[in-house]
Amino acid sequence: MIEKLLQLEEKYNLLQKRLQIEITKNNIEEWKKISKEISELEPVIKEYQNYKRLMQQKEECKELLNSNDSEFIELAKEDLKKLEEQIEKVNINLKRLLLPKDPLDEKNIIVEIRAGTGGEEAALFAADLFRMYVRYAEKQKWKVSIYDSNPTGKGGYKEIIFSISGKNVYSKMKYEGGVHRVQRVPETEAQGRIHTSAITVAVLPEMEEVEVNINPNDLKIDTYRASGCGGQHVNRTDSAVRITHIPTGIVVTCQDEKSQIKNRARAMSVLRARLFEKFYNEELEKRSQQRRIMVGTGDRSEKIRTYNYPQNRVTDHRINLTLYKLDQVLDGELDEIIENLILADEVEKMRTIA
Repeated sequence: MIEKLLQLEEKYNLLQKRLQIEITKNNIEEWKKISKEISELEPVIKEYQNYKRLMQQKEECKELLNSNDSEFIELAKEDLKKLEEQIEKVNINLKRLLLPKDPLDEKNIIVEIRAGTGGEEAALFAADLFRMYVRYAEKQKWKVSIYDSNPTGKGGYKEIIFSISGKNVYSKMKYEGGVHRVQRVPETEAQGRIHTSAITVAVLPEMEEVEVNINPNDLKIDTYRASGCGGQHVNRTDSAVRITHIPTGIVVTCQDEKSQIKNRARAMSVLRARLFEKFYNEELEKRSQQRRIMVGTGDRSEKIRTYNYPQNRVTDHRINLTLYKLDQVLDGELDEIIENLILADEVEKMRTIA
């Protein structure tokens, strides 16, 4: 780790010198580029300088232990203990700062929620989770746009696909992919028995055209009239779009916009995200001998969380976190869960840093 920090410090110093040169040359574009690199390095460099300062103080404290004054030695021991505690904290923070950044963290996302086992109850829970993510997005000042939905007559969703855009959306939402299980008494259950239902959530980073190249000849595009439970889901023109990617068999539909052009653009966005997920997962399989991060796989088949209504309890099984405030979580209060998932992810990754 120290070798890596020395390299970064040397790079930081060189960038500082280059910055002064570019200021003199009045090269604004290069100055902006170097300034950005410096700002990205600053947190770790400042913490490393703090680490060196503490280590220097520690050495000075050790020298004081050779004093002939017993009272002075006791004071030095107390200071040394405090310094070692501070150094340990700085060490942990340095490891965290040295973690490689996920290049996808700044991406917007496409979320796909699908009802699984549980019939209508699963569809109703899919609607509850959709509302939970909308409320969370509102608290984060993110924007939500529905791409496609398959509603039921009782207010649920067999499937709903939507995008979330804003600052660092994927960095927080990437932990939501997997199977979400609900335990509650359905409104239609006369005997009051608790049912268990499940839905799947997929969180896909939204990719640009240049990032996922799609051959137009590989696409079959159909248009049809939007359908559903009425209102915006039904129209009299062929505005709904179905795109089939022939090589992979992936099918994407979009009908929530009245404009065929908009539906096609959104369908292509979903297709790019699904293709990226497919190729990314295939690459992960090739590296299957490497240890995967505990909470970062996003495996759709993995049961990640249980929502228990009778006990007002939510449990995230990946990190054994249980909170007795399900009502608040469903109202979009996801910060505590997501922050703990991020921390667990970082701790797991830090184990690989010497």
